[in-house]
Amino acid sequence: MHTTLPNSIAALREAYANGTLNPATVVQQIIEGSRAYEANNIWIQPPNAELIEPFVSVLSKDNFDALPLWGIPFAVKDNIDVAGFATTAGCSAYTYTPEQSAYCVQLLVDAGAIPVGKTNLDQFATGLVGTRSPWGATTHPDRPDHVSGGSSSGSAIAVACGLACFALGTDTAGSGRIPAAFNSLIGLKPTRGLVSTQGVVPACQTLDCVSIFGHTVEDVQSVSAAMYKYNAADPWARQNTLANATTRTTPLSKPLTLAVIAPEDLQFFGDAHYADSWQATLSRLQAAGVELEAISFAPFATAARELYEGPWVTERYLATREVLAESPNTVMDVTAKIIAPGVKHRATELFESMYNLAELRTQCLAALADKDGLLTPTAGRHYRLHDLQDDPITPNSNLGYYTNYMNLLDLCGIALPGLPTQTGMPFGISLIGDRFTDAHLLSVASHLHSIIQGTPTLAHEFTPAAQTIDLLVCGAHMQGLPLNWQLTDRNAELLYSTQTATCYRLYALPGGPPARPGMVRDIAGGQAIGVEVWRLPIETLGSFQAGIPWPLGIGKVELANGEWVSGFICEQAGLEGATDISHHGNWRNYLADAK
Repeated sequence: MHTTLPNSIAALREAYANGTLNPATVVQQIIEGSRAYEANNIWIQPPNAELIEPFVSVLSKDNFDALPLWGIPFAVKDNIDVAGFATTAGCSAYTYTPEQSAYCVQLLVDAGAIPVGKTNLDQFATGLVGTRSPWGATTHPDRPDHVSGGSSSGSAIAVACGLACFALGTDTAGSGRIPAAFNSLIGLKPTRGLVSTQGVVPACQTLDCVSIFGHTVEDVQSVSAAMYKYNAADPWARQNTLANATTRTTPLSKPLTLAVIAPEDLQFFGDAHYADSWQATLSRLQAAGVELEAISFAPFATAARELYEGPWVTERYLATREVLAESPNTVMDVTAKIIAPGVKHRATELFESMYNLAELRTQCLAALADKDGLLTPTAGRHYRLHDLQDDPITPNSNLGYYTNYMNLLDLCGIALPGLPTQTGMPFGISLIGDRFTDAHLLSVASHLHSIIQGTPTLAHEFTPAAQTIDLLVCGAHMQGLPLNWQLTDRNAELLYSTQTATCYRLYALPGGPPARPGMVRDIAGGQAIGVEVWRLPIETLGSFQAGIPWPLGIGKVELANGEWVSGFICEQAGLEGATDISHHGNWRNYLADAK
């Protein structure tokens, strides 16, 4: 197989920096390279110099350092809008040409990336096989008799063949992970809503995700960082959490403990080679110190069945009903067979499913408590094209066994290569965690990937932003005093009572009620002052601080043990008319003596 591009974003940026490549040359190489794979049906809109040129022309050496994805070519699944490129969703009757790119695509373009073409897909993103397209089944050139995985088949093969550094797919039921497994790629399915779906043709609006294919975990992380931007105009968008930021890394603080599926719940659908690769992959991870604990997969599997056996298929019907009504001949028989029954479901079925899924989510999270994630096979079997000729439904359903539950349970996940089979075929594993644990999963996945490749490196994790802050209080916010509710209402908890270093003075400020003290640092004539230290959620600090009146504020205060913590301080200018009460030792003593 011929590959066109360096195998990582970092390698291509280095080639750009030293002048051995430039974006125009890379684009031309992709255009020429794509012609060699015409029989593999990778593209619906193949790379075209005229369409790509506007995205290349805005790049210059002056903005190379400022744009993290400068000149990085990417492929886009043809249910995601790119300005000037036709969107088909795999159906000719659905075709339109958008003037604006999807929100996530525009973020990548703003970061310097170059969209090079629109990739083939299972029609209306319905399928996990990559064969349900009027443009033909997408195949890997080295494995033309095996399915490539869908519905994001073209995006995965474009990356696998070196025609893009990364690619966007969608993942409602597993479409960002199954193609990754069958093509030795990394496939990230983010927390729902972190990547805006504005400008994405819906499959199931409440469940849809934009997914990312790449060769390395680091590449996928770089792309996700560019797209994790809240879109206030998208009703399905969600704000990321501070703890889920992916900007810095530190060494992993403890050995990894992963949940794995109990042996009786594993399904390989007759593929003994995949079963062997799963066991070999687990053995390699255990030998490297990864702890594995078996759990029941039953609640996950029960949730997975809701996607197509329950009322959620109605969302797929709603997304396609106009085409089904006006141009039914353009919808493939297998696609229509899956989608059309969605009109029959009742609202009562939907609510029953929602109640059931809420209970199942509780059970699943309980099973994952104190674990670094759930590790599963990504797919139980790698089917051949002829397996789908007589029965296009059952193999597709089987491929969803390890994937279909994820969005229904509001989880996130990342697929990565496991050890290949004894016959040299790709085998994939998936790491799953709760919503908004994307950063931690990326860290764990990077470490697992290095172990599986046989090149283990020092494991790192993304440094989570602080989730709490320790706050020193010295007056009316102390336990039992009039303003303590401002802490307890923010779920703050008292850590300890202590004293400051011997360099502070305490004043009773004029005004009130309630009466308030002001504490100032006085190196020459200060003393120790009794205080309390509380811990409150970091997201509540802003609202707490907004209510603090002048001359008080939050700064750094030195404790008796030499530690510095955030705490109440007072401006010197606010002491006019105040009474020095330092000799009382603390605010409580002053209040008691003042009675």
